[in-house]
Amino acid sequence: MKQIVTALILGLTFWNVAAGLANGQSTAPAAIKIGFVADQAPFSAKVEGASPKGYSIDVCRAVVAEMSGAEERVVEFVETTLGDAFTGVAAGRIDMLCGAITITLERRKFVEFSQPIFRTGAGAMLRTDSPRDLRELFLGEKTVSPPRSPQMQSFATSSIGVRSGSTTEATLRQALAEGGYKMNIVDFPTHAEGLAALEDRKIDAYFADGGLLGNLRKNARAPDDLIIGDKLLTYESYGIAMRRDDADFRLQVDRALTHLYQADAFENILKTHFGDEAPAIRSDILLQSIPE
Repeated sequence: MKQIVTALILGLTFWNVAAGLANGQSTAPAAIKIGFVADQAPFSAKVEGASPKGYSIDVCRAVVAEMSGAEERVVEFVETTLGDAFTGVAAGRIDMLCGAITITLERRKFVEFSQPIFRTGAGAMLRTDSPRDLRELFLGEKTVSPPRSPQMQSFATSSIGVRSGSTTEATLRQALAEGGYKMNIVDFPTHAEGLAALEDRKIDAYFADGGLLGNLRKNARAPDDLIIGDKLLTYESYGIAMRRDDADFRLQVDRALTHLYQADAFENILKTHFGDEAPAIRSDILLQSIPE
């Protein structure tokens, strides 16, 4: 008799789970672990004694709220580094990686991505007195093409900083090789250290995604002494990274994003982090969004 009761309980449990899936109910875990990299402002940033903040953090919060419906789903924040982030997602320590996370085919070997949540491009920030060589390369003020005259300053004497392990590092090295430019590339573990090196004249330019450079400049000691080049070497899309083995969870995230993009709340999130650029950014994201 006990075995029969146990079998009935197991059968009812299975039936309830299957019915929930058939009705489109959430398959997401009760607690959502949102991973973030601390120095990716304005997309994700650590706040001492409080939850992280940033555009991507707000987007992920809204996605979790949409997926939760009437349920109360707990959000747990997991700080990580760019080097460990994708391993954390693949291992299940992070459910959603939210920040300035570029979608690439190489990364998709280990994680899955949502539909794009932002689009940007890689460029450089220079000092107003940076060498003319770099102004030609990143500001479009090109007057002489390589190979350069021995009388002119060589690119090899210039140093460009970039965050180690980022997609922009690979992009920078490839662009310089294809253009025949030979200069010193300096890797930094954080964007803040790269900015400090630029202001302290240890490097002549700092290379990163445009969305990150704007925030770095605002936090510089002397913002007026820095200029961001309008020449982008790449166009990249940011997404939310998730495990590869949960298609249902990814579908819920993508559906929640589509609903968010069409809501007034999304405009408010964009205005909070990007001000007057919000309408243009929203139009760009809507063009890339997946329809219902």
